[in-house]
Amino acid sequence: MKYVAVLLLGLVLGALAYRQISVSRTPEAGPARPTLSDPAQVPARPVVTEPARAPIPAATPVTPVGALDIAPGSISPALGASGLLIPVQGKTRADLVDTFTDARSQGRLHDAIDIMAQAGTPVLAVADGQVEKLFTSERGGLTLYQFEPSGKYAYYYAHLERYAPDLAEKQSVKRGQVIGYVGSTGNASPSGPHLHFAIFLLGPERHWWEGTAINPYPLLSAAR
Repeated sequence: MKYVAVLLLGLVLGALAYRQISVSRTPEAGPARPTLSDPAQVPARPVVTEPARAPIPAATPVTPVGALDIAPGSISPALGASGLLIPVQGKTRADLVDTFTDARSQGRLHDAIDIMAQAGTPVLAVADGQVEKLFTSERGGLTLYQFEPSGKYAYYYAHLERYAPDLAEKQSVKRGQVIGYVGSTGNASPSGPHLHFAIFLLGPERHWWEGTAINPYPLLSAAR
């Protein structure tokens, strides 16, 4: 009996000790963990602001090239779309007169225009090209034939008083270069010095003395 009582006492004491240990390990109450059902408890993430971008500059508008004041179809591409230079220094479009179809002696047509000017006024090359022939004729007097670069057209200057110094055949000339001086040689009247100017469409042989006449007036009227 003594041993049974001691055993029962031990069991009671052990049960009491185990209960005390369990109570001491109970965690203290803390803040509840955030849940998706309670967004107020979720810490807000910092908002990253993207730096402002500089505006892309607008493209610079291209100014369209203005149309030339030339009548459509009046100028052959071979003669230059911008027209020819008026071949007498100081003269303007207002000074030009269309004498291309005027009658001349022996039933001829003029096939050129006359630009009136004082004797000695510089005569200018109407375009780039080459001096093909310096020639003295009964009608034209002191004359000059200039070929344009392709050799398809010839420019004819007549009644010159004299050539520019050192001018020679096969010499290259530039647009606006002085090639001679206004005069009244040939069959021109001494009282009316002028430049007789013509343009010829050359044949395949490119003979300077022959070709089909083209009216220079529309071309020179379009010159700037």
